[in-house]
Amino acid sequence: MACAAAVLTVAAGLGVRSAATGVFAKYAGDALYTVLIHTLVVFLVPRLKPPAAAGIALGFSCAVEVFQLTGIPASLASHSTVARLVLGTSFNAPDLLWYAVGAGVGWAAHTAYRLCASS
Repeated sequence: MACAAAVLTVAAGLGVRSAATGVFAKYAGDALYTVLIHTLVVFLVPRLKPPAAAGIALGFSCAVEVFQLTGIPASLASHSTVARLVLGTSFNAPDLLWYAVGAGVGWAAHTAYRLCASS
């Protein structure tokens, strides 16, 4: 199920980026990035509880954002589209808020799925 959620999250991210522009598209993409990390964490550790998976996803997303301050991601991104998509290029403090929003969405969706699956 986590794999399907990851595919849907990527599709949503690509859809938002193609249908919208400006800050909405950017920050929706940031939130969906963390939702994707959440789904990948659950894929790797299926029994992980929603708060733990959300915390890991948020921590990873924030760590990647802070890593951008080193300039290494920007350098890697100039040579690789994958690096640009995964690591970004430049630090933007508001992204941290939107990662928290994405972690909350991931937590809520994960919790809802677990409740439905246990019924």
